[in-house]
Amino acid sequence: MKILQLGKFYPIRGGVEKVMYDIMLGLSERGIHCDMLCASTEEYPQEDIILNEYARVFVIKTSLKIAATMLAPSMIIRLRKIAADYDIIHIHHPDPMAALALYLSGYKGKVILHWHSDILKQKTLLRLYKPLQTWLINRANLIVGTTPVYVSQSSFLKNYQYKINYIPIGVLPIQPNNDIVQRIRNENIGKTLIFSLGRLVEYKGYEFLIESAKYLPENYRIVIGGKGPLKEKLESIIAENNLHDKVELLGFLSDEEAYGYFAASDLFILSSIAKTEAFAIVQIEAMSCGKPIITCDIEGSGVSWVNKHQNSGLICEGKNSLELAKNIILIGEDRNLYNNLSLGAKMRFNTYFHRNVMIDKTIELYTTLV
Repeated sequence: MKILQLGKFYPIRGGVEKVMYDIMLGLSERGIHCDMLCASTEEYPQEDIILNEYARVFVIKTSLKIAATMLAPSMIIRLRKIAADYDIIHIHHPDPMAALALYLSGYKGKVILHWHSDILKQKTLLRLYKPLQTWLINRANLIVGTTPVYVSQSSFLKNYQYKINYIPIGVLPIQPNNDIVQRIRNENIGKTLIFSLGRLVEYKGYEFLIESAKYLPENYRIVIGGKGPLKEKLESIIAENNLHDKVELLGFLSDEEAYGYFAASDLFILSSIAKTEAFAIVQIEAMSCGKPIITCDIEGSGVSWVNKHQNSGLICEGKNSLELAKNIILIGEDRNLYNNLSLGAKMRFNTYFHRNVMIDKTIELYTTLV
């Protein structure tokens, strides 16, 4: 088989492109030819990158960015030249540029549409893109989600359930730097350390996580990694509630620093409150370290499928700081519950969310098409 992953950006920053990249690497490590065609971000130059005998990344220079969409017209030209070389094009949604390139490519082979999420916030973009999105849904031989929940409940896919499947996102277990882990533990001696990681944006629900600290005992400490437009607002909430001893915004964390916090913390919290959070890879990274997870119930999202209630963690009501605090204390004070959830998180990771599982399922689905 020869496969092309199509969509999103390089360098790898977000979850969608990480999935593309990891599928490409995982397939190439098994001797399956898989390339990746994507637009550049952060002024990255246009170039072809040879990763190994079976994997190449074709980076197309972005000309313009509108409504979080990278416009790279050269992607159309490049895809028209190479499309016929591939048995399957695996396109990742949402990405209007990639969809347009596929539409104009003249490609006649099999298409897998990887539906990471609905377009929810950019209403104007959706109105413009919807005809192309409808074409893409109809063109796809198979549509896969990252969880069975999201694709079964998406309003855009309700008439296409006959060609729906799913591939859970998979990652390799985190391998933390022991010196960093020990440093973090030394800085938090005597504390129950609660970690969260993500962009400081509204749908992440960080204001509710921060306010939950008002109800926590003095030996509990919340640390939040990431940057974003709500930084000043969240800092104001911390100051207004005199929570500097209990809550810290860590700012941007390198992968190495983030891995250290995953390993050093006692539990991980995903406080997201909207369906924009479709999966959350940070959950499974924490699970790989055996950390219990607390998430909020989000209707239509796959988040609560990833974190199974009373198995890998707890699920509580969203936008409710007191409920978050009660769940944190419940896990923190009940050692048997903590140990059971820790073991459950590790087992659920190995069963569903290890990269090998993702690659196995991907190959299984590819095989049904060729």
